[in-house]
Parts: sequence; C-alpha cells; structure tokens
Amino acid sequence: MSHKARMNRMFGKTGKCFDVAVDHGFFNEYSFLASIENMEQAIATIVGAGPDCIQLSVGQAKHLQNVPGKEKPGLVLRTDAANIYGSTLPHYLFSEIIDNAIEHAVRLDAVAVCVNLLLLPNQPELHYQCVKNVMKLKSDCEKYGMVLMVEPLVMLPNEAKGGYMVDGDIQKIMPLVRQAVELGADVIKADPCDNVDEYHRVVEVAGGVPVLVRGGGRASDEEIVHRTVKLMEQGAAGIVYGRNVIQHPHPDRMTKALMRIVHEGASAETALAILGGEA
Repeated sequence: MSHKARMNRMFGKTGKCFDVAVDHGFFNEYSFLASIENMEQAIATIVGAGPDCIQLSVGQAKHLQNVPGKEKPGLVLRTDAANIYGSTLPHYLFSEIIDNAIEHAVRLDAVAVCVNLLLLPNQPELHYQCVKNVMKLKSDCEKYGMVLMVEPLVMLPNEAKGGYMVDGDIQKIMPLVRQAVELGADVIKADPCDNVDEYHRVVEVAGGVPVLVRGGGRASDEEIVHRTVKLMEQGAAGIVYGRNVIQHPHPDRMTKALMRIVHEGASAETALAILGGEA
C-alpha cells in the first residue's frame, strides 16, 4: 500500500507540517509532565489551536479521536518508550517499541508513527536496539501504507549536562539523519544544529525526505520565533514542537504564530505580534 494518502493528511497544501508533540508522559520522567497533567484538557487546547498534527502515545490517542468532526489535527503515534532522559543514566538502557505498533496506528487512524534513533556517547547497544526498531517498523509500515517518521537524536553525556540535552554538532547530526533515511524513513524529525544558518546541510543530506525540526526545551518567545523563521528559510519542511507550545501561557497564540511561519513564511515580527495578541 502507498503511504501517499497519509502524507497528504500530515502535510498541508503548502507541503509543510507543524506537529505538536505531547507524548512526553511515555518516558517516566516527572519533569516532563508540566502542563500535561490533565491530558484531556491539554489535547483539547491543542486541537482548538489547529496545528497540522499532534503527537501522542497509544494510551492517550483516544482523547484526540474522540473529538467529533473532520477539522482536527492528524495523529502521529509515538511507538517507543525509552529510559534515557533522566539526569543520570540507569545501569540498563532500553528503547522498546509497543507490540503490533502499526496495527495500533491503523486502528487509531494515525497519519504517521514516530520512533527514536538514539545516539548516546558510549552506548552502542542502545543504538543497536533503535536500528532494529526502525527496521521492524519499516516492514510493517510498508504493509499498511503508514508513514514512518524517524527521530535521529544525538545526545550529550548525561553526566555533563543532565538528562535530555541534545548535541547540536552538525557533524554528528548529519550522519545520523542519513542513517535514518537509509533505513527507510518517510519523514525525519531532527534536532537543530548549533549554527542554524548551516541547517540546509542537514536538509540536503536527507536527500528529499522531509525534515521536521524538533523544538527541544522551553525557550523565550523571541528565541523560538527567530529560530523557526531561520529553519524554514534553510529548507526545513516544518517543525515538531511540544513544550514550547503546551507550556506557553497562550498555546493557541503560539500555535497560530508558528503556523503562520511554517505555512506562510511570516516574519518574526509578525509572529511576535500574534503572540502579543496584536494580530
């Protein structure tokens, strides 16, 4: 089966996509629960703001698909749980996909599934697990016409920066993105690099596979808006932001501002005006 129909639902008429990620509860970290303690309420807020997609786990997707009508975001189903995000690494690391992940995705009317391709310093066994996960999902995605979004994630040593700190070295990001493409990714969800003006190199190495850029931890309005404008100018196909949306005082305004940047090429000044309630 072709995945084209789901790609058309995932990406807007502009060929761009804004996916709001609220799947953080899958990872067993207390700090990840800020602003999503009440998932039904959080999802309702995001649905009302109207992004292209919302990223959820198998246990929370029902809150999206219980919403009546056609005008709601597409579901991107998170398929894997990992234990690598704490301030210290446990002695045993894992990244495991849920059983029958693609069948769950079809049943839940997902437009895509998301899976990690993790690269932590001196943890080759974990990387091996992730490569196997991607290869298994690829076979099932082909069978059911499901879009496979792979998340290449290069992380810094936990002892140096604490948990969930990404490494913005473009020379590490590029080969991991290429590996994700070689494994069969239909969409890439990748980190920004330290110098955003170089991001076209990441887009190039993806070889035509759409690249959506991760938002990472909370940043100021000015930083997130200016960074997003630059990333889109560098050729990104869109963004996947979570905490910078759902933890914002006005998630609806942030969504509207980012949608204008992603789909209309709005300037940072226009986006900040929207965030300030001026547009």
